[in-house]
Amino acid sequence: LVVADLVELFVPAPDDLLVNLQESREVIDVFLENLPTMFEKNTSQNACLGPALKAAFTVTKHIGGKMCVFQSVLPTLGDGALAPRENVSIMGTPDEVKLLRPAMNWYKDTAVEFSRAQISVDMFLFPRAYIDVASLAELPKITAGTLHTYPGFNYDVDGPRFESELCRGLTQHTAFEAVMRIRCTRGMRISNFYGNFFVRGTDLLALPNCTSDSVFAFDLVHDEPNVTSSVVTVQSALLYTSSEGERRIRVVTQAIPVSSLASEIIGSVDADTVTALLAKQALDIGIKSNLDNARGKLQQACVELIRASKEGDRPRTVSGYAAPPPMHGQQQGGPEGESKPIPDNLKLLPLYTLALMKNVAFRGGTDVHPDERVHAIQRLTGMDVLNSKHFVYPRMFSLHDMSPSAGLPSNMAPTDDDAVRVAGQDRIELPTVLNLTVDRLSSSGIFLLDNGIDTFLWVGRSSDPAILNSLFGTNSLEGVNMMEVKLQTSGNDFASRLNAIVSALREDNTPHNLAAKVTIVREGDHGLESRFFWHMIEDSASFNGGTFSYDDFVQFVSSGGQGGPPGPRGPPNMPQGPPGPPGPPGPPGPPNMNQGPPPPMGQRAPPPMNQGPPPPMGQGPPPPMNRGPPPPMPPQQSQGPPPPGPPPGGMPGPPMPSQGFNPQGPPPPHQPPSGGMAPPPQQQYGRGPPGPPPPAGGMAPPPPAMGGMPPPPPPGGMPPPQYGRGPPPPPPQYR
Repeated sequence: LVVADLVELFVPAPDDLLVNLQESREVIDVFLENLPTMFEKNTSQNACLGPALKAAFTVTKHIGGKMCVFQSVLPTLGDGALAPRENVSIMGTPDEVKLLRPAMNWYKDTAVEFSRAQISVDMFLFPRAYIDVASLAELPKITAGTLHTYPGFNYDVDGPRFESELCRGLTQHTAFEAVMRIRCTRGMRISNFYGNFFVRGTDLLALPNCTSDSVFAFDLVHDEPNVTSSVVTVQSALLYTSSEGERRIRVVTQAIPVSSLASEIIGSVDADTVTALLAKQALDIGIKSNLDNARGKLQQACVELIRASKEGDRPRTVSGYAAPPPMHGQQQGGPEGESKPIPDNLKLLPLYTLALMKNVAFRGGTDVHPDERVHAIQRLTGMDVLNSKHFVYPRMFSLHDMSPSAGLPSNMAPTDDDAVRVAGQDRIELPTVLNLTVDRLSSSGIFLLDNGIDTFLWVGRSSDPAILNSLFGTNSLEGVNMMEVKLQTSGNDFASRLNAIVSALREDNTPHNLAAKVTIVREGDHGLESRFFWHMIEDSASFNGGTFSYDDFVQFVSSGGQGGPPGPRGPPNMPQGPPGPPGPPGPPGPPNMNQGPPPPMGQRAPPPMNQGPPPPMGQGPPPPMNRGPPPPMPPQQSQGPPPPGPPPGGMPGPPMPSQGFNPQGPPPPHQPPSGGMAPPPQQQYGRGPPGPPPPAGGMAPPPPAMGGMPPPPPPGGMPPPQYGRGPPPPPPQYR
């Protein structure tokens, strides 16, 4: 059946086009088998997504359900036609937010109609060029659906992941025709909701579909000055229809104790949950204003929370009257408050906040394509706490020196740190976890990085030939066409154990596990390697808001937000000078030398291109080194399975030799040197990875973006899966 009219769409017998799956299974199978060849001779580059959505809506509006939409090009015909609006000149500027907002209201209005008809949309996009995800994403966002993108789709590489995500969406338990309302104790109120839904009235969330993957967040604020009850009660009620046609209601009630002591409130804060909620709040601010304000929101929230934790229950009065804690920029009551340690439950908050600021959803610069950023925003908006933590601060594993038991089911009894040691339903033992800095990498190693969506396998050029042969069937990747390299999943012990680890990282408590797409990154492949370096969040980056290294940010937060981020540093491949006495600006000395203040901005090395305006937070010149107290470092917490945190002990000394892996959790991120701002990212940190040490000076930091998207690698290398634009960045240097 061909409908040629795109304006006055006509669908004959719309109520009879839907069939029962069991009764018509053979006919459906034949149709799906013939579908790839039915339009193989079509040469048109135009697409009429809008009329197709209207036709599908006409067929399903009387019954509702789930609609899967597959699109590979920009819609250009009929209703919902979009014009290319990709503009490289505004990327990395405050005006970039225009590309993150819908270009028109047609998709939003259509999504509202779908929601009223109880139709949810799962959208699968396969772009090879700009497709305006910001406009198309309104459909799954408002209809409580999901968004999946596969740039440069390749069946051999992306097929298993696409198949598993489609199968999960079609077969998982689903609540249909659902509505949800959240209410709370008098004196409090719900101010904002976050997630995929349509709000009816003021507080009723319309959810055509609701699954175990659906995540909703909200802000709870004071509606009255004082709460008279001893607990604050929050209750959610979900009214839905089961797949058997039964109308049900699920009620969840949570009673939260009320306290007048700030120390008790601070002590109840969970850093993982706060990070997930702050991400959703900052995304909302970023879309409404710009990404600079979003990063400023994250930075300000972290500084104020850490400052409040140091204030404790100490009363503060002004002219004899009780006063709130000091605002940002005011005096903190002397050095006593600054010297207080950060509470154990909050000591990872600066790390997660910095990771958020450098996440693809928030990071500045011109190397993030708008479609890619919108996809990250949509995924982060719908993530739960655990997935948000792994997406923001990925896990990186050292494979070349993993223990013989890694990749095999663990025989140890379950403990509180199982989330660090094991993964999956079979409790597969995980290799050593490393903190995210390029100094953990070595040319003789192989490292696996996973953020819950993307998985990277970084292979050093001097890796063990026996391991390379086990994984790729070759003794070396030098000169090999990476498009032809396939990761082996069986046939030998090492490949089988690695496959078990990768599979376990995607397993959860549902019977529909997702397949991982593993991107092989050969050392020196600049296109893919620069993207891999995006995740090295503890190193300084060269975009607006990303010049903080982890050392710098801890110092900034511990000082109550005084000063600003360090100025732009020289190119990452600039050779580092040898240790020596203090002198004029030039090669930095050891991290514990007492150097004078840094030179003015105008006397530094030329800043990298595409540097945006300074972030809203932290105004003023870079903080001088060795001024003010160092950041407090509390002892390492022992409870729970936290990701990398500050190392145990108090003030750190100069870099120490490599230490063994702490079985209680991932190794901590490097700690600021005594005396203030950290040296350039090429310094060696306190702990090195087990096994062969990295080359002297570590690996060079990621190359700065010089405009546009990462380019394709040199001939023979695998092209990056995302969109490419601009000249290649300078290669990293090793010494």
